[in-house]
Amino acid sequence: MSKFWSSRLQRTEPYVPGEQPNDTNVIKLNTNENPYPPSPEVQKAIQQAASEDLRLYPTPTLQELRQTIAEKFQVHQDQVFIGNGSDEVLAFSFMAFFEPGETIRFPDITYSFYPVYAKLFNTDYKVIPVNEDFSLPIESFYDAEGGVIFPNPNAPTGRALSLLEVESIVNGNPNKVVIIDEAYIDFGGQSAVQLVNRYENLLVIQTLSKSRSLAGLRVGFAIGNSQLIEGLNRIKNSFNSYTIDRLAIAGAKAAFEDEAYFEKVRKRIIDTREKTAESLSTLGFDVVESKANFLLVSHPQVDAEQLYTQLKEQNIYVRYFNKPRIQQYVRITIGKPGEMEKLIKETKHLIPNMAN
Repeated sequence: MSKFWSSRLQRTEPYVPGEQPNDTNVIKLNTNENPYPPSPEVQKAIQQAASEDLRLYPTPTLQELRQTIAEKFQVHQDQVFIGNGSDEVLAFSFMAFFEPGETIRFPDITYSFYPVYAKLFNTDYKVIPVNEDFSLPIESFYDAEGGVIFPNPNAPTGRALSLLEVESIVNGNPNKVVIIDEAYIDFGGQSAVQLVNRYENLLVIQTLSKSRSLAGLRVGFAIGNSQLIEGLNRIKNSFNSYTIDRLAIAGAKAAFEDEAYFEKVRKRIIDTREKTAESLSTLGFDVVESKANFLLVSHPQVDAEQLYTQLKEQNIYVRYFNKPRIQQYVRITIGKPGEMEKLIKETKHLIPNMAN
């Protein structure tokens, strides 16, 4: 710790991302990346955008991309905010809508960036314990002093709330902002975007990283009441008016326009998830019901950390969280069918040697 660090920096505990192995000869099932490439139209659009215009600043208003997203979700473009990945949008949201000294609420098992942002922006928070089956206790999120944030589907569990349950939480906090982090919504959940015109306190955040295979492009967006979007723009323009570059704008627009490709890839991942869940259950694993592109699993006779280590030695990377309540679980990203078959085969081989 440097003597030059501010008090804000000293209290910060940075988010720890999943391992990014340099070896390309691995099966990488630890960071919830899409195993399939982006739409070919995305690559064409980026190539066309890689012109001499790169010497010019991109548009700060992102009007064309906002309009594309607005048409996709049937909202007005003034209800759309675009940022450099959904994590940036989340950070701006903490600054825009959560007041220091007022306690916000999020689940105890959830996206681990939330407590990082809360500490960084001096936001008090209360974690709400999820139920034993990892579902959210809906009424515990009512009447939050400072607001509410949670992912739907949740991460790293994959459990999803119904639209009625989400609406109940939004309705239970009429005077505070409720943020729904829908990074994984396209893999089986019900988006709350259809509620934004009925609730002025609802902000829905999504990303192109998962279902649209653009984790390397860094584009996220929020949809909500136009006054909430204006607030996000005020925060963004206090930091950097040009958060999205020309290549990302072109690629993101093309990704939204190729709906057929998006649906094909999404269906493949959902089908593979269900087959993998069935195979793991056959091997004795407890598999948490998932509406995401990953599975959270545990085995009553196998230590999760040991399984993570043994799979890694076989060049199969999964995610292990050494945290209360989930320390005997591993999270497995859904890859291509052949990758998941290799995972099942290696796991089946390892279990007898690790069983208690």
